[in-house]
Amino acid sequence: MAAALERRGCAVVLRRAGPASGDAERLAREAEAEFDIIVAAGGDGTLNAVVNGMEAAPRAVALLPFGTANVLAREIGLPRDPERLADLIAAAPARPVWPGRVGDRLFLTTASSGFDAETVAAINPRLKRRAGRLAFACAILACLWRYRANELRVQVDGMDHRAAAVIAAKGRFYAGPYVVAPRAELAEPMLDFVLFQRSGRLAVLRYLAALLLGRLLRRRDITVLRAREALVSAAGAAPVQADGEIVARLPVRIAIAERPLQLVRP
Repeated sequence: MAAALERRGCAVVLRRAGPASGDAERLAREAEAEFDIIVAAGGDGTLNAVVNGMEAAPRAVALLPFGTANVLAREIGLPRDPERLADLIAAAPARPVWPGRVGDRLFLTTASSGFDAETVAAINPRLKRRAGRLAFACAILACLWRYRANELRVQVDGMDHRAAAVIAAKGRFYAGPYVVAPRAELAEPMLDFVLFQRSGRLAVLRYLAALLLGRLLRRRDITVLRAREALVSAAGAAPVQADGEIVARLPVRIAIAERPLQLVRP
């Protein structure tokens, strides 16, 4: 990919993030001002780290999708062919997208609390690097085994809603090709809050089956609310994930960021 970009007249500097947590964010934060574009080579979590690292000195960002789920790449329709992807990064103008924010952390795909975030918290990082999606399957089984209901309070536009889980979506897709918020749009300064109202192992299995079959939003125990922000709390300090990484504990404010960022996209 570096060679393909150089053939198109781009000056490319490669920097490798190590396995330590925060390396990608640090490299983005320390990137010299003369770089026009920072390209994140990895998955949604790597892009999340880069976007947060460059927040103090914003510039255009592009993605080489080398991750497990590659939700954002699917959302914006990134080409898989390396030559077409190099054409896009070299020539396509960056376009504004509105990220979300959990506390002081930006996100570009989803943020959530409930069974989804518990699963992310349970993933074995070493297994994820070696086996990809198998690590998610193992984490789901582990969370089902030790499942404990935890009712969430989601406050949107001054109204209180109760839920077993909530997903704040910036785009349509979730965990790969599965649609969770069909009206969500990266270019709009809005969030779609998807509330899962039932708790229990059986409810989780039914939600998973409906998601896999593309029937999630047909369920009567799913509510979708469009808003710029929500306050989420619970009796316990449940984990909160954003772009596939644990970033906070409840209570949190999930909201649209104060300004858009520039993303190279088709």
